[in-house]
Amino acid sequence: MDWNLARALLEWQVELGVTDAILADPVDRFAHAAELRAAREAPREPAPEAESKAPTIIPKATAAQETANAVAEARRIAAAAPDLSALAEALADYGHCELRRGARSCVFSDGNPKARVMLVGEGPGAEEDQQGKPFVGRAGQLLDKMFAAIGLSRHSPDPATAFYVTNTVPWRPPGNREPTRDELAMLKPFLLRHIELADPDLVVVIGNVACDALLGQRGILRLRGKWGEAQGRPALPMLHPAYLLRSPEAKREAWADLLSLQARMRDLP
Repeated sequence: MDWNLARALLEWQVELGVTDAILADPVDRFAHAAELRAAREAPREPAPEAESKAPTIIPKATAAQETANAVAEARRIAAAAPDLSALAEALADYGHCELRRGARSCVFSDGNPKARVMLVGEGPGAEEDQQGKPFVGRAGQLLDKMFAAIGLSRHSPDPATAFYVTNTVPWRPPGNREPTRDELAMLKPFLLRHIELADPDLVVVIGNVACDALLGQRGILRLRGKWGEAQGRPALPMLHPAYLLRSPEAKREAWADLLSLQARMRDLP
């Protein structure tokens, strides 16, 4: 039947007063109501006792407990790594941090591990995740130019003119978001052991996330250029190259920080 015809027939029935659906057989609704009333008023028999006791429910560990356990294991694993190669393998195998599930690469480091200057950034971006090296995108290219201006290169075989670079977290956070507090707590033992094994004379802390992890402070615009301490070593907070790409007027402050780093290197024994 054509739907226009069906609709016309339905509207015609409504005009005639046919507004309720009915069954082929009559229904005594009064009797049905009496049955429902009798069922409600009838006394209920007590439920039979359970034949066996309910199983004992063991509560799961809370999220805070799970994080604490993951941090404790990270400390144990990181402390057991005798060198940077072993630390890289241990970090790649660490299964508690959810960041690793959405990342392609475990980005450990780049540059000369014997360098006197070690840079600590925030986290890998898309290009770093693809290549497995820190600071290889546009921000990384700017970073190389910045440090080349004071005579440092990640490719230099001479520790006096080289720099070594890593990140606070080795896996790219989804959508380039900041790592959570729990993620930072789990990965901090690896970062601290990384600095200990590389044993640089100076540490450059790049961006808010790195300052949070190593200095326990945030507010890079306030912290930049002010020397602090990380793992018992002089540490200089600096603006992230990605910020400089967005705000090129801040390159003057970055240049001042580079000159401060260069002066500090001249004072090294």
